[in-house]
Amino acid sequence: MNHTAFDHQRVQVDDGVELNVATTGHGSPVVLLHGFPQTHLMWRHVAADLAADHTVIMPDLRGYGDSDKPADTGLTYAKRTMGADVVEVARALGHDRFALAGHDRGALVAFRTGLDHPRHVTHLASLDVLPTLDMWDVMRGTSAAIGFHLFLMAQPPGLAEQMIGAVPDAFFGHFLDIWSQKPFPEDVRAEYLRASREAVTSIVADYRASATIDVEHDTADRNAGALLEMPVTVLQQDWGAALGFDAEGLWRAWAPDLDHRTVSCGHFMAEEAPDVVSQAIRDLMKR
Repeated sequence: MNHTAFDHQRVQVDDGVELNVATTGHGSPVVLLHGFPQTHLMWRHVAADLAADHTVIMPDLRGYGDSDKPADTGLTYAKRTMGADVVEVARALGHDRFALAGHDRGALVAFRTGLDHPRHVTHLASLDVLPTLDMWDVMRGTSAAIGFHLFLMAQPPGLAEQMIGAVPDAFFGHFLDIWSQKPFPEDVRAEYLRASREAVTSIVADYRASATIDVEHDTADRNAGALLEMPVTVLQQDWGAALGFDAEGLWRAWAPDLDHRTVSCGHFMAEEAPDVVSQAIRDLMKR
């Protein structure tokens, strides 16, 4: 499904790797990165709002949607690699500096991009995740069952792909249903299921990286005292209350210039509460 309001193009970001990139609007650039199990389509409402004042750039992450899905070498789906993709997409479209917002998996890519490429990322927004190290730290005890997929896809190659590939619509549809406070339009839900069904191996590789190479990169940065230098806005459900941690405190350790907001909608906030997300991004870009 191509949203009629978007222009679409293929952008080469690496040897033999092209991303499907949607764009709309005119003005200062903002890059929007989707989450799991979705595609750039999740930004359709937010992009329509931001397009009045901004050039909105929405890639399908490598391994997702209609972007290429290269075989995993261990670094292929590292957030460092995926962050370099983001910088290359913006550069190919004529933008050296840009604001960046990510949801879920895309927020982890945005986090890494902000750490690795502070010269390029002017503002950073994260929707409904914790940084990888903090996420693994808080996922313990019986409450960690909510993140069973994280542990499943962290396993060595083979079993997770086989299990998910056997019933992909049931697996991916489970998260679309339980993480949302209202149903998706049927055509949108069908598109997310199609895209995910065709990307089982690469989606698992993306998650596996978050239990391996991404942990190594984030640990090195934490030990070095690396910080996000740009203004940061975080929108989150109140997971801290449910799982017993201080979400704002965990984020502030990485992002001194932080605006942390708790939302009342479900996980898919760009579709459930697009006005809230759009306003938060607009507020961020004024800082």
